[in-house]
Amino acid sequence: MESRVLAAVDRHNKGYNCAQAIACTYCDLFGVDEQTAYKMTEAFGFGMGTQNVCGALSGALVLAGLDGSGGVEAPGKTKGATYKVARSLTAQFKDAAGALLCSELKGGSSKVSCEDCIKYAAQMVEESLLKDS
Repeated sequence: MESRVLAAVDRHNKGYNCAQAIACTYCDLFGVDEQTAYKMTEAFGFGMGTQNVCGALSGALVLAGLDGSGGVEAPGKTKGATYKVARSLTAQFKDAAGALLCSELKGGSSKVSCEDCIKYAAQMVEESLLKDS
């Protein structure tokens, strides 16, 4: 698969929030149309609208759920494995960006741009969720 990291940044530059930029860039690879991905991640931008968990990371975690969940046909059977992936992605993001919260990324001593957060999250999606694609 050709990298889509720059496509994710381009979406953000066109007005998508950070979560939408990640989820919409890769949604087709996880069986979701872009309109649905856009709508379901709207509230995750700007750290869930409250400068909480970074939207780019949230978008990656939405994709992790799409990738790992067994769906309503297997309630509860896949969440442990999905949570493990979520913990790994969260740790990777924190290592790369230095924080998880939008307020810390934007206002902390190591100010990180949204573009960089999107790049980190997109690289994680490609390396962790799509490594065999």
